[in-house]
Amino acid sequence: MGKLKTFTRRSFLIGSTAIAGGVAFGYYQYKQPQNNPLLKFSKLNQSIITPYIKIDQQGVTIITPRAEMGQGIHTTLAALVAEELDLSWETIKVEHGPASSTYHNAAVLEEGLPFASTNNGLMANSIRRLTKIPAKFLGMQITGGSSSIVDAYEKMRLAGATARAVLIEAAAQTLKVDKTTLFTYQGHVISNNGEKISYSELAPTAQKIKPPKDVQLKRKEDWKLLGKSLPRVDMLAKCTGTAEFSIDVNADNLLYATIKMNPNLGAKLITYDDSNAVSMTGVKHVINLNNKGVAVIASNTWYAFQAAKNIKFTWEQASYPASSNEMFEVVKNSFTEEYIDSTLKQEGNVDSVITNIDESFETIIKGEYKVPYLAHTTMEPLNATVLIEQNKIQIWAGNQNPTQIVKEAEKITGFSPQHIIVHTTYMGGGFGRRAEMDFIKYAIEIAQHTKGKPIKVTWSREEDTTHDYYRPLALAKFKGVSTNNTIKALDLQLACPSVLTSQMGRMGIPLAGPDVSIVQAAWEQPYNIEHYQVRGYKVPEMLPISSWRSVGASQNGFFHESVIDELAHSAGIDPLTCRLNLINHSPSKKVIEAVAKMANWHTKRPKTIGLGIAFTLSFGVPVAEIVEVEKTPNGIKILNVYAAVDVGIALDPRNIEAQVMSGIIFGLSAAMMGEITVKDGKVEQTNFHQYNAIRMNQAPNIQVKVLENGEKIRGIGEPGTPPAAPALGNAIFAATGKRIRELPFNKSINFV
Repeated sequence: MGKLKTFTRRSFLIGSTAIAGGVAFGYYQYKQPQNNPLLKFSKLNQSIITPYIKIDQQGVTIITPRAEMGQGIHTTLAALVAEELDLSWETIKVEHGPASSTYHNAAVLEEGLPFASTNNGLMANSIRRLTKIPAKFLGMQITGGSSSIVDAYEKMRLAGATARAVLIEAAAQTLKVDKTTLFTYQGHVISNNGEKISYSELAPTAQKIKPPKDVQLKRKEDWKLLGKSLPRVDMLAKCTGTAEFSIDVNADNLLYATIKMNPNLGAKLITYDDSNAVSMTGVKHVINLNNKGVAVIASNTWYAFQAAKNIKFTWEQASYPASSNEMFEVVKNSFTEEYIDSTLKQEGNVDSVITNIDESFETIIKGEYKVPYLAHTTMEPLNATVLIEQNKIQIWAGNQNPTQIVKEAEKITGFSPQHIIVHTTYMGGGFGRRAEMDFIKYAIEIAQHTKGKPIKVTWSREEDTTHDYYRPLALAKFKGVSTNNTIKALDLQLACPSVLTSQMGRMGIPLAGPDVSIVQAAWEQPYNIEHYQVRGYKVPEMLPISSWRSVGASQNGFFHESVIDELAHSAGIDPLTCRLNLINHSPSKKVIEAVAKMANWHTKRPKTIGLGIAFTLSFGVPVAEIVEVEKTPNGIKILNVYAAVDVGIALDPRNIEAQVMSGIIFGLSAAMMGEITVKDGKVEQTNFHQYNAIRMNQAPNIQVKVLENGEKIRGIGEPGTPPAAPALGNAIFAATGKRIRELPFNKSINFV
């Protein structure tokens, strides 16, 4: 209880909106229905049934208001509606919803609470429910934090069930029969005597009917679509090259641009000489972007890229330390009382146990772990297309937060929100990078100079890699005591800059109170260690930082599970058995048991083969992964990865497997070779020759098992990543006897 009191004293806030303040703002206002944004964009002969459903003579279109960036979210969201609406899967169409607070993400704030996901107590659940109030008032239509499924699971099923109810009522009025004599099947309402009316025919009448307040949702055992692996709704278009990503957007009189910003991040442009650039083929203009950098406008993107290389700049120096080594010194110096951000795990008396160790039967180990900055490097380069006309602005961009785009466009142009239209396209990866607004804000600023002509602004890969909002660098210090085949004490101290302070600050939402992401996937792990402390230290920001796939869990999973492995070995106990003995959460135990069986953990292998296990509970999802490596004369070869996950309810097993595989590859790439370094104030890595990822010949065989023992439904975009790095490190130790405490691993060993 003391921890919660400390949290309250430090203003337990979500952004700038207190939960208590959200309640004070008025539960009445919170309960008021929001406008249906589809009405603004409806076309002739098109019926709008709910904010998630449009019906016309061509059939039903389901609105899926979360960003599709390859994770398959449009398919699963559409299935939630289609299940309750009794639609044939082959007939549905899917669109991303317009930018609207009606589509706000009500679940995204839960991850920032100081309650472990395994805590289902009255206070924890009450506070979780209350976060929906500030979430509604903030109105963020954000995709991230593995929250899309959690947010949509009930609301989109209710949308489908409500639409079905009004369509049945419309059929009853049309046929002049009792509605209880009607049923639905594959997009039709059918009477007992076999009369059949399509939803398209009924939609105009249905639109005039007031939706019922209470509808029955289908029982899980009656599901026909949910729980099965469905063909993805974007598969055909992506396989045939007809899917529209924002980089594909075209328009009449389209101009093209790129930007060149100060490589000393956050510093200004002093002077520039564009005399060589403006005379080059296709170049239209060079624009000063408020002394932050310049934009080159040309008749195609390549001309703009080439011209940007021929501009001479004088840049202001950065305010942060000039090298990576100096930055890590800042982190090291932050392990002091001044920088303590939270102590959310404090069981027993760690200091006393470590101070009074009995060396005759107890072993103490201590050390430090280290991870670098990481870039997002989405496969599709950052880009946006903007058209400013006399009475409106249109923006085409792959993005993770369209409502924030509206706010930024309003600030830049002065247009009212009703005249700002955001077209959210498919995107070639997001990982948190496309929740940032910089690439869109620059495009809007540039469009103000194009006199009513649309402009497509594309970043070069070099500009993207050197001007990212990075995953923060971080350090971990630990002390642990093992005894009698178990772990007796663990003190884990974690230091990194605050992602939430940085990210929310750019959105104009100051963070008051601790940033739970600093200790995410460390403090709330379900290990029953008698003396157990996890403390977070908030490091001053240096390079700009943001959410990277799995946020704080990406580094803390590595720290925590590597330390657990070290302590298990020092206790002389099998690392898998050690975890099973200590974990007190049934779904977590079951994923470990499942992955052990998948990998045949206890089967004897050649000495050159090593198995490493890691477990991480992040975003409410327990994930256990085992990596199998081979020590070869040329280096380490990753052979197999086994993963078991528990999402509570598996809506689309094949898509869940794909996301776990993706997260594993993402995590292994970062662990093996991912690193952003700084020299003379500038990021050194510019493209994939310096910031590499796993190649096909290095990719392991991956097997995934999906379990459903969890307390509630969970998302899966993030949780596959955190265990990958520690499982690999633990496997390398098993094969070589070498414990590597710094990422990336290729600084210490070779991979083949």
